[in-house]
Amino acid sequence: MSVDFLIRNAKIITCDADYGIAEAIAVRGNRIAAVGPDGTLAADYADARIIDAGGRAVMPGMIDGHSHMDREGLKTIFPSLSGCASIDHILQRIEALVAKAAPGDWIVTMPIGEPPYYWNVPDCLAEKRFPTRHDLDRVSPNNPVYIRPIWGYWRHILPLTSVANTRALETTGLHAGMDGLTGDIVLETDADGRTLNGIIHEHSFMPVVELAFFDKMPRFRHEDRVKGIKQSMAIHNATGTTSVFEEHGCAQELIDAWRAVKASGEATVRGSLIYSPSWHFADAAGYAKALAGWADWIGGRGEGDGWLRVEGMFADYGIEPLNMLRLRAAPYTGWSGFNYDSGVPRAVMRNMLIEAARNDIRIAAIWMEFLDHFEAVNEIIPIKGKRWIMGHLDVANEAQIRTIADLGLVMSSHTNRYIYKHGHIVRDKIGAANENDIAPLRRLRDAGVHIGFATDNVPTTLWYPVWQAITRYNREIDAPVAPDQALTRQEALCCATIETAHLTFEEDIKGSLEPGKLADLIVLSHDPLVCPENDIKDITSALTMVDGRIVHDTGMVNTNG
Repeated sequence: MSVDFLIRNAKIITCDADYGIAEAIAVRGNRIAAVGPDGTLAADYADARIIDAGGRAVMPGMIDGHSHMDREGLKTIFPSLSGCASIDHILQRIEALVAKAAPGDWIVTMPIGEPPYYWNVPDCLAEKRFPTRHDLDRVSPNNPVYIRPIWGYWRHILPLTSVANTRALETTGLHAGMDGLTGDIVLETDADGRTLNGIIHEHSFMPVVELAFFDKMPRFRHEDRVKGIKQSMAIHNATGTTSVFEEHGCAQELIDAWRAVKASGEATVRGSLIYSPSWHFADAAGYAKALAGWADWIGGRGEGDGWLRVEGMFADYGIEPLNMLRLRAAPYTGWSGFNYDSGVPRAVMRNMLIEAARNDIRIAAIWMEFLDHFEAVNEIIPIKGKRWIMGHLDVANEAQIRTIADLGLVMSSHTNRYIYKHGHIVRDKIGAANENDIAPLRRLRDAGVHIGFATDNVPTTLWYPVWQAITRYNREIDAPVAPDQALTRQEALCCATIETAHLTFEEDIKGSLEPGKLADLIVLSHDPLVCPENDIKDITSALTMVDGRIVHDTGMVNTNG
């Protein structure tokens, strides 16, 4: 029987249970037809279109277990200040934007600093300070200007700082000494202490001032979110990601954007979305009523297909005391993509989770303290085998790992934060004697827990988590954190593929290169099994295939055979 593609002259890293290595792979339609020796498959499929991998490594398309994929495309909506080394340089950028705008039009930019992390701001500027409204007024006296804060989880360092000029501040109602602001928000003033200088600090990882007060400025539109998702898909394909799981939850406006992308026929990344509820209406009885009503939509395997599925629900305590968002921002979500009013009071959380279990609605959580809740729910309504989700792995001791395994929970990692950026901070907090509790990937794997890798959008490439899991490298101490918890290269590749497929019940159709599975695969720039360790994080995809269709092609691989 004929096939559409035969990838030859390759090192096929199958990521199957045996860590198999093959030489060729045949693709028929959107499925893998065969994997095996080069000579055998060449003889069996002599009429196929040949893709000559040139000896390159080929592996399953990678699956991001906590992606926030849409954010990457949204970063292109507002002008960048990347590369600005001084306040004067920032003013030049803004002046150029003003020259193209009509009087009164808003000028809104991305944050000061260099993406994706925005380290060392404002020390990255020659003046070692943020611009003020007076600086911005010099180049924009008639147009409101707002320099956005970063999304705090890009850097994990507080405060987050935004800057507004006089015209922008006039639209907000903000003023020195105003009542109703929490201690999380600090408005800088001029020397007289009576007038704002335009610099706003927020001691919350989710910036809220722009949503709650700068409601006249341009916001992400539905069209922006649709365009952003398409751009994000191309970016992810370029490093080998072919599926994402949005375990942190998606609000309706983000779900609608995903649906629009799918309807356009332009999707190149598969999406599995957890629902982010808006609980502003709910009381103790309201949770039970809502969950019963949602059971046909997000209960069980939810709604959708192999390209886009919505199922399950995110659970969290919310971001109290910043409740102004409920009144001033909802239903708009800004960068988050999830509802800001999705929090459930601690006093009723357990009962809400029991109602979710009663309606077969799978729960995703990202804080280890939810493990106690999951145990309690299981005593009343068994959830073992339902693959409830414990995401954003930070610290887990051996007793907790046994409980996770016993409950059959599935997990996602957050190595970018808890190894690379903050591993040293966590070690100082819990003590060196407990170091092996930090992102304990080895212990979890040995306990049989399925844990998939995740980027959290910083950066978008899954090769950073793969590298972090292998090296345990921490940027602040220039040394590994909890090196005993390192994974082998093969194990790490599996955590970026087949293990993440377990988070969405899709391990039988994707995540490894085996006959009958979806033809989602990548041809790599470097061989991750033998290249130098520090080159792993920089691996890209020379060619990406999704659903048997080439969606990314650098020209590095001969596809004209």
